[in-house]
Amino acid sequence: MADDDVSQKQPRLILIGMGPGTVASMTTEAVSAAKSADYRRYEAYTALWPDEELAKLEQLVGPIEKVMRPEIENPDEILSLAKDHVVAVLVVGDPLQATTHVDLQLQAGEHGIDCEVVHGISITNLVTGAIGLSNYKFGRQTTLTYPYSGWIATSPLEVIAVNHGMGLHTLALLDLDPTGAGTGEQRPMQPKDAVESLKAMAEKLVETVDDLPVDSVFEQLKVESLAEICSDISALKVVLCSDMGTSEQSIVTTTVGSLADLEGGRLNCLVFPANTSDVEEKALLRWLKEE
Repeated sequence: MADDDVSQKQPRLILIGMGPGTVASMTTEAVSAAKSADYRRYEAYTALWPDEELAKLEQLVGPIEKVMRPEIENPDEILSLAKDHVVAVLVVGDPLQATTHVDLQLQAGEHGIDCEVVHGISITNLVTGAIGLSNYKFGRQTTLTYPYSGWIATSPLEVIAVNHGMGLHTLALLDLDPTGAGTGEQRPMQPKDAVESLKAMAEKLVETVDDLPVDSVFEQLKVESLAEICSDISALKVVLCSDMGTSEQSIVTTTVGSLADLEGGRLNCLVFPANTSDVEEKALLRWLKEE
């Protein structure tokens, strides 16, 4: 951001990517943009920074107020402020990786508010290279969720199965909020929680997989891959990635059956490798968890 842009203080909304978890991982443009704001809002329901790093950032750029899902999905206060002030919404990773932030950007435009975007390092581009898998061979990503009110969503395992059947790797983000409300009662999913979620999905799909349609090649591939994976979910290879982009970063190659025995970190995600090249297989061996 140019110095003359900062000095003019033209009212606007700035969506700022904070990077993966440290002040050091923020770009100089991101820090400068945060300093320039009259109001700073830290969106804390799609992902989280360590408290100590957030405190360092606050000392560097000025006071930061935490906001949750209601304030972002119904952003009347943020947009009202941005009509007359510079308002920064700080988002862990990249600010446009979640559709809720794209929607905020669109709403700003509809209200005649300029919206600036400062991109940041995202988990989606950090993990693939860090563990050694080709970014070109990743399929659709997904999120493993807690069972909300007893409801078990099977779509995450269906995504993993389809990707696996096509020889594509899967990045699975992990839920942060057992309530699903996004209002602050967060408990980032740990490896054992992820295993419980995967096994519950597999048990549910085993009972229904024979009822799924097989009218196309794609549907047949999906059913065959689901049947294979669900028959022995514990044998499925997985890479646990914890606190990526921080000094506590950890990568472990294991299986779903052994995943529950791992502690994980503050924030975790999983990668499910499919067909691997010789180079990819050698890369994954670096992180092998012995059975």
